[in-house]
Parts: sequence; structure tokens; C-alpha cells
Amino acid sequence: MTSLNADFPEQHGLSSNALSRFFDRIEQLQLQVNSFMLLQDGFITAQMWRSPYRPDRPQLLYSLSKSFTSIAIGMAVDSGYFRLDDPVVRFFPDRCPERISNNLSKMKVHHLLSMNTGHRANIYSDVIGANDWVQAFLSLEVECEPGSHYSYNTPATYMLSAIIRQATGQHLVDFLMPRLFEPLGIERPVWETCPMGTAAGGMGLSLTTEDVAKFGQMLLDRGEYNGRTIVSEAYIALATREQNDNRQGAKDIDSAQGYGYQFHLGRRGCFRGAGAFGQLCFVAPEQRIVIAATAAFTKGETQTLLDLIYEHIIDELDIINTVQPFMEDCVVLQKRLASMAYPAPTVRPIPEDIAEFDGRWYRMEENPEKLRKLGFVRKGGRLEVQLCHEDREQRILEFDFHAPVHLHDEFVKDLSLHRQEAVTYAVWQDSATLKLTLLYIETPYCAAYTIRFQETGVEVRFEMNVSMTSMNYKASGHLVEAAQESAQDSLAH
Repeated sequence: MTSLNADFPEQHGLSSNALSRFFDRIEQLQLQVNSFMLLQDGFITAQMWRSPYRPDRPQLLYSLSKSFTSIAIGMAVDSGYFRLDDPVVRFFPDRCPERISNNLSKMKVHHLLSMNTGHRANIYSDVIGANDWVQAFLSLEVECEPGSHYSYNTPATYMLSAIIRQATGQHLVDFLMPRLFEPLGIERPVWETCPMGTAAGGMGLSLTTEDVAKFGQMLLDRGEYNGRTIVSEAYIALATREQNDNRQGAKDIDSAQGYGYQFHLGRRGCFRGAGAFGQLCFVAPEQRIVIAATAAFTKGETQTLLDLIYEHIIDELDIINTVQPFMEDCVVLQKRLASMAYPAPTVRPIPEDIAEFDGRWYRMEENPEKLRKLGFVRKGGRLEVQLCHEDREQRILEFDFHAPVHLHDEFVKDLSLHRQEAVTYAVWQDSATLKLTLLYIETPYCAAYTIRFQETGVEVRFEMNVSMTSMNYKASGHLVEAAQESAQDSLAH
């Protein structure tokens, strides 16, 4: 596996004190940055994973996936599989509508890449809700002439993945393995797919933070990595210069600098791949900087992080005297980064008069999670919670009232349920109220069940810190008469 080498930031014109101030502001503003890696001239000069997030865990990238799909298109164009000005309908003659509209016939690969397909409305649900996403995309009305206006369009990126599969005969991951992932030392990743098995393209890719940093370094070096050409410099130039005007209606300064080929352009010649909730691959060519980060941001916080990057990293370059001793500052910074942790629930003493729950099952009223039954079993100093859902297998989760528990659970990523690592916490808030927290460390998701026990029932409040489609809810449950009812019996009712 190709790994990046580390160095002191002072050797590259940036002080450890400046980076300490940067992380001070992140904590003061309570920005939920889960991992962060700074490369200068190809060297790691700062890196952080908030415990229990770890360097080896892949992270869901959401729309940062789009930038990887863009590079795949560049490789295919470099290899002569197709051209950027090829019509989209050319690739799918058997999946086009009976009548191809004038605007649809004008739509080219270039328009998919630059988010100006001519669709005025948000077509995401119309495409993602279908079984055949290609056919659904091509069947929709193209209200405007392609190239006439910017409209962010995740299904357009999916169409790029479908074009790769149609033109090369390979799944997007298979196409990228020998051309991108293996040269960068990236293990075969998981990329979620449409119902017909084509990589989602615009979302669903999971990679480690270091993988994202290496991808950014390849972009910074104009398509090369460790002396090997990954994609042509000409395509990198096209992808990272303005291909579409995204300024109208933009609220944030770094979302109003133009749009390339699946890359957002930024101030001072910078550009970035970006995903929901703060997933980031930031490249500053003039400063020879790459930043990879994963986060759990709410609205507006990505711009806040970008502002801090400009203020405390880019603006602080080359204003230090490297003759002065700096090792003490480096040590302080490294200790600081190593100590950063997720704000986990505080361990509390267990009340002596806690509600009776051992062996009890509760039938739940209708809720968005389709949770039908909830059962509790005391196992020594631990708690086992069993969840029976309408449309999935039973889940068994373990909690400890004194320490976090690492386990695997089936939980949603971008498009579907995946078995993934989670860290659980349990706290009695009072003698009748139990709070169970699950931190899914391969995503930004933190899910919490607050359960209030009553004489013959429970009240459950479910909350997530971030979500593409909010599932927060409150629901009541009533005690099942047979207290020791098995999970299998409960599902049969």
C-alpha cells in the first residue's frame, strides 16, 4: 500500500502555532470535524481522527464521489472510449424514449459533467425511485437547452457511471482499480449501486481520509502520482476550470466561484470535491496544499471550515522564521491532535431504583423506522437491546453503562443498509429514562434512542445528528403480555 510521508509544517512554511489556532477555532465553534489531513508539498504535516474515528475506517463520501467519477471519465476520454461532445442518447439506444426531444438529443457528456443538462427541476427522486435509473433519466422532460444554466444534478453523475459501463463493459470500480485505486495504493472500495448494479457515480463511495488525500495530491500534480500518469494534464485543466456559472442564488462565497467537471471552484485558484455534511478534498495549487476532511456538519458549517482554512492555513504560509526552534510547538500540536475526541455521553452512576426492563418486549406504534418490537435483556453489567423491524432482519445491540462498546450493525449509508462498525453508549438519565447512543464511525451518523419506561409501556424518541431524509420521530409502545416472548414469536404477531 502506498503511504504518504510525514514532515513538520515549519519545513513547508507553516507554523505549528498557526495550526493550533486553526484547531482552537474548530473546537470553539463546535465544528464536528471527524478527521483531517493536511498535505504540503506531498507531505503530511497535520492529521487528526477524533476518537473513536480511526485512520483505517473508510468514510462515506456522499457527493465527493462525483469527483472520482469525473476522473474516470477523463481516463476513458484519454483512452479513446468516447469524447466529451458525444451525445448522451448515443450510449443507450434501447433505453431512450420513443420520441427523443430536441433538447435531449443535444445533451452531451460535457453537460453531464458540468451540471447543465437542461433540467430545471430537481429530478433526484424521479430517477432514484425507479428500478432502471438510465431509462428514468432519459424519459424526463429536458425543459431547457443543455448548456443554458447551472442546476446541481446527482442523477447526471450517475449517467456518467452508466456511460463508463456501457462504453468499457466494466463496472466503475473495476474500471478504476488498475487505473486509479491501485496506483494510489487504495484497497478496493465499496461503491453503492443502482438496482441494476451500476455504481451510483454521484454518491455512495467510501474511502479512508488518507485515500482522499492521495487523490487530492494526484489532482495537485496535474494527473500524476509517484511519477505515473493517472489521467491527462489536459483533462485535469478542463475539470478544474470554470465550465458553468453557479453564482446565481448561491449563499456561500465558495459556492459562487464557478463549477468545473464535478469540482467546485473556490477563491484564489483553489478547487474542491465536496460531499454532504462536510466531506472534503480541497486543493490549493499555488500553495501546494491538499486537505482531506470528513465531518458531520449542519447547514453553513462547510463554508465556516473553508473560511478557517483560508485564514489560519493559507494566509499563514511563509510568515515564519524557520531558523527559530519549533520542536516544542510541534509537540504541543501533536498532543492536541491526538487528544481530540467525539463528545461522547458522560458516564453516570446507575440509579438504584431503575425501571424493570429485563426480559420485556414492547410492541411499537407506527414509525418511520418501521420498528415493530423492542426487547431488553440484562446480561451482567451490560444491556442487550433487540430491535425487530418490519422490513429487515432483527438487530441485536449491546451496551455497557461504564464504557463504549464496539460492534457491527446494519444501518443506512447513502442509498441502502450496510453492515458497518458502530460504537455504542448507554446512560440512565434518571430511574425511568434510558438514552442509547450509536456512533456509526464509517459515516457522519450519530443515532440516539431516548426510552422512557412506564408501567405498561414505553415512549421512544429517535434522533439523528444529520440525515439526508430526516427520520427523527417519537413513538409509544405497549408491553407485550408474554414477557419472555422470543424475537421469532414477536415477528409472527
